Amino acid sequence: MQPAQMAYDRAITVFSPEGRLYQVEYAREAVKMGSTTIGIKFKDGVALIIDKKVRSRLIEPKSIEKIYIIDDHIGAASSGLMADARILVDYARVSAQVEKITYGEKIGVEALVKKISDYVQQYTQYGGVRPFGTSLLIAGIDDTDVYLFETEPSGAFTGYKASCIGRGRESVMNLFEKEYQEDMDQDSAILLALKGLKQVSEDPNQPLVVEIGLITKGKKFEIMAQEEVEKYLKRLNEAK
Repeated sequence: MQPAQMAYDRAITVFSPEGRLYQVEYAREAVKMGSTTIGIKFKDGVALIIDKKVRSRLIEPKSIEKIYIIDDHIGAASSGLMADARILVDYARVSAQVEKITYGEKIGVEALVKKISDYVQQYTQYGGVRPFGTSLLIAGIDDTDVYLFETEPSGAFTGYKASCIGRGRESVMNLFEKEYQEDMDQDSAILLALKGLKQVSEDPNQPLVVEIGLITKGKKFEIMAQEEVEKYLKRLNEAK
């Protein structure tokens, strides 16, 4: 970075002459360095798939949490700084429960995503704070529709049919552009997501270690049992 640009680099509240907020851009880079996280809609629901590769044999795999249950009808997966993601998930859970206690009904998926994004956006406006270095993929079903949203460190959010955050995003999104179909069933959607995850794996010859969160119409958001995940991975390997 040039010396003239460094003044704009040091404060979150100062725009550069090009209209850029460097600290927000750095937060996006933190997300890009995170583990690959995929969300994909299918005919009756949404699946969230994360790369849960354990970097050391000394780490307890159960201690790594990247898919979160926010409410019965909403789940989220993260990439980037896990501590930042945990704060946003806690905020989302409280917001969902406040809605339920105050109005006696479940919060709308889009309304919750907007609350989270508004909260994130505040951390791009005030001195003495930094942006959240994480993005979330939020999956949910309410009375209006089936949803998959992606939040950004800037406070923006976008609805997707299929999306990827973290390492290898561009490659996975190219795969989805070519092969994703709106009327896919659950199995086809999950296998396509696993194909994308395999494609950007650091070592394609190593077996994938993944976790899958799932919500379908009429059912609660749940973390898929590892036995079921292994069946999908077996089918992926057999399809080669």
